[in-house]
Amino acid sequence: MHISEGVLSAPVLIGCGAAAATCTAVGLKKLDMDRIMHVSLLTSTFFVASLIHVPLGPASIHLVLNGLLGIVLGWVCFPAIVTALLLQALLFQYGGITVLGVNTIIMALPAVFAYYIVRPWLVSGGGKRAVAAFLAGFITILFSSILLALALVTSDKGFFHSASILLAAQFPLMIVEGFITMFAVHFLAKVQPDFLYSEALQ
Repeated sequence: MHISEGVLSAPVLIGCGAAAATCTAVGLKKLDMDRIMHVSLLTSTFFVASLIHVPLGPASIHLVLNGLLGIVLGWVCFPAIVTALLLQALLFQYGGITVLGVNTIIMALPAVFAYYIVRPWLVSGGGKRAVAAFLAGFITILFSSILLALALVTSDKGFFHSASILLAAQFPLMIVEGFITMFAVHFLAKVQPDFLYSEALQ
């Protein structure tokens, strides 16, 4: 889901860059230093999951796990995701520096949305927790795909066909991410409930 450099227009790059910087500042302000190990672990998980990607037009598809980051970290997922994306750009040339803000918004904004919509269900446990976790993985990829398509079409209407293909190609990934997030939440609830249920927003 990384957008490559040289694809988007300057207004989209600047606007998303400013928005990403603002949201990252909010995330840093809300970061509890006692939870830095949790944040580091999830940043590493995001970094590794995104390394295996399949190029598709001006972007790519791959595991993201931003739903898991969102429901555990809340706004703190912004500094976590931007750190992982920056390292991927510098070390592996995935995405790029100029599109760092856009890629951050595409992956982190839906994660924060999932925090507010889905996380309250996690405390219920049982079936509600499983459904909430699946939805977290599913809807974050859905909204990320929509944001990716909007970034492309807003930059150049000629990308409409490519954006449509990218959006359709993400549907299998939405289901996969939903199940992976569900299994991850189930595992964390059993072995490390404090990791899952500790409050992300301070």
